[in-house]
Amino acid sequence: MPEELSLRSERATDRTVMKKRGSGFWSEVKGIFWLLLAVLGFHSFIAKPFYIPSESMLPGLEVGDRLVVSKFAYGWSFVSPTIPNPAAIVRDLLLHEPQDSWTVQFPFSKGRIFGHIPVRGDVVIVTPPGTNSDYIKRVIGLPGDTLAVRGGTVYLNAKPVQRGALHYENLPIDSNATCDPDQYPGARLRLPGGTNVCHLPIVTETLPNGRRYDTVELGYSQGDNYGPVKIPANHVFLMGDNRDRSADSRFPLGGFDRGLGGPVPWENLGGRAEFITFSLDGDATWNPLTWWGSLRSGRAGTSLHPVVAK
Repeated sequence: MPEELSLRSERATDRTVMKKRGSGFWSEVKGIFWLLLAVLGFHSFIAKPFYIPSESMLPGLEVGDRLVVSKFAYGWSFVSPTIPNPAAIVRDLLLHEPQDSWTVQFPFSKGRIFGHIPVRGDVVIVTPPGTNSDYIKRVIGLPGDTLAVRGGTVYLNAKPVQRGALHYENLPIDSNATCDPDQYPGARLRLPGGTNVCHLPIVTETLPNGRRYDTVELGYSQGDNYGPVKIPANHVFLMGDNRDRSADSRFPLGGFDRGLGGPVPWENLGGRAEFITFSLDGDATWNPLTWWGSLRSGRAGTSLHPVVAK
């Protein structure tokens, strides 16, 4: 009898242990679920990170820059929620099939919650109509404006946007900023100290509200003459700062141009770029010991809000 009682006690103890283990497992799963939900909620409604994949916003933004984008700056629309797409993630990471986005896009829905129009000069994230990718551009034209480009000069309501004198800026060359000779002919320069730089021609633009920023001026390009076009209500006209190397509102949607197809509905704005968190030169590998050495100095904390001319 004592042996039978002992066996029953051991079995009961085993069941209790198994029950606790099962409870602990599901507690972990629920904890991860709520953490993931909190992160996605923060990304959808407060702020999210953004990686600069192209040179369309040179000289201010370089490939490899990481930014913070505020999602609430203009209210929320159908592009605001961040919903992961597991199939796209698997194709990109495991099958090495590059994807435009790792998220699922909701169908277009008119209007914004607590929405308001951006300030001219804001740097914004935009999802081109009918696509699932994110671009980063600058707001140049607002609803009601008549916008045109003549010889590379932007005209707003028949008045030319103020352009400063041509000057040059040297950007360091690295694995993320190669200064491709096909894109920037003759721009590669070796300084006396032996440093290789990209010697880019710069023109500072000042918008009617006094906000100013630098643009790259490479000479004639296809987008140097455009319009005029009247910007409809609740639409904005977006352009890249690297004017001769930017697919923006001046160019058709899709195809070779991969532009924005003219003024963009404000519903397609995903948020406002706030500041650079850090920047990588592209030399890092899978080894975490290489990450620190790949950081570009002096870029962390850089504000992306244009300065206002005095």
